Amino acid sequence: MLKKLFGFDPAQTTIRKEILAGITTFLTMSYILAVNPSMFSLLDGMSGGAVFTATALAAVVGCLAMAFWGKLPFGLAPGMGLNAFFVYSVCLGMGYSWQFALTAVLLEGLIFIILTITNVREAIVDAIPLSLRNAIGAGIGLFIAFIGLSSAGVVVHNDSTLVALGDITSGSALLAMIGLVITGFMYARNIPGAILVGILVTMVIGIPMGVTEYKGVLSQPESVAPIFCQFEFENIFTLDMLVVVFTFLFIDMFDTVGTLVGVCIKAKMVDQKGNIYRLKQAFMADAIATTVGAMLGTSTTTTYVESAAGVAQGGRSGLTAFSVAMCFVVALFFSPLFLSIPSAATAPALIIVGLLMVEPIINISWDDFSESIPAFVCMIMMPLTYSISNGILLGMIAYVLMNMICGNFRKITPAMYIMAILFILKFIFI
Repeated sequence: MLKKLFGFDPAQTTIRKEILAGITTFLTMSYILAVNPSMFSLLDGMSGGAVFTATALAAVVGCLAMAFWGKLPFGLAPGMGLNAFFVYSVCLGMGYSWQFALTAVLLEGLIFIILTITNVREAIVDAIPLSLRNAIGAGIGLFIAFIGLSSAGVVVHNDSTLVALGDITSGSALLAMIGLVITGFMYARNIPGAILVGILVTMVIGIPMGVTEYKGVLSQPESVAPIFCQFEFENIFTLDMLVVVFTFLFIDMFDTVGTLVGVCIKAKMVDQKGNIYRLKQAFMADAIATTVGAMLGTSTTTTYVESAAGVAQGGRSGLTAFSVAMCFVVALFFSPLFLSIPSAATAPALIIVGLLMVEPIINISWDDFSESIPAFVCMIMMPLTYSISNGILLGMIAYVLMNMICGNFRKITPAMYIMAILFILKFIFI
């Protein structure tokens, strides 16, 4: 039954591993339950409580779609970066209503369903060279490690040097360092559930340090009625709507592509040619989640890079995604308890997973500079631009240009030329 429902293979994993992996993934991505309400509450008419409920429900829908349809161990929720574009760029920057932005998200989801059915999204993944696919995984590793370090205050902003070392002798940064030592030790000793146990132990240690703030246990979920299906269909055929929808499409597509490629390669969920199993189904789950999320009243729902934490814990099937969905269901009623977990407690998990995801770089031909330079550009630009999609776009442009200069025209397919041109135009005009 489990194999039929979730693609569960007892030769690869166990039920216990899958459930632990799901809980681990949830804990590393549950920050979105706190971030989204605070961000969207800046917009008139969007209640923080309603957005919290919409965020959790969108995650549940996305994870269930991934569990039963995609049968892959990935968690989905409204994405970071995409929510910032929704609030700060479209609404506060451009001056559009949140109903306008929700309409754009709905259209994006419907377009993604069409692109998935017609295999366009799969064709894009197939056009990415193998060296860049390996670089994507490593780049994501550096990116999520940077997310962990910055969220805990270990790495901080600096006006002179852009980034600097924070105060690691106290507060969140110190707790993150303590948690990193504990989690690293348990992982090195092959203790089962090391990442999840590390998060929980670090959270407890943070109580006497004053970092973990107890916020209660139970709360009644607020209704999504004020933001449910609030669309401005009269603006569908405007140029402004076209630009906003295209931007949502671009960011979401390559963030999702990067996450799926990077995490699947790390988990060895690919064939001998590096092609991902059930990629089309994973894309469809993502598209359905985005469409339903827009109806519920939240920004684009996407596959989370933090899913790598669950994969590192042993998650290999849709049972992991199902476990994530159930955690979000529980969080609807236990939101104060889950929101008590500080970012310093999840930071060690992200750093350890970042380390594990760098491994695929051993498969890159570093002596062949037509392969290694684009791969390095792809890898390093993800953390430095705080964007998976930017890393992929710049890596593909570099790959085409380097191989054209080196005369390796046979390595460049027509799809690569088209993508490189589109990416260049994207940077110029958007």
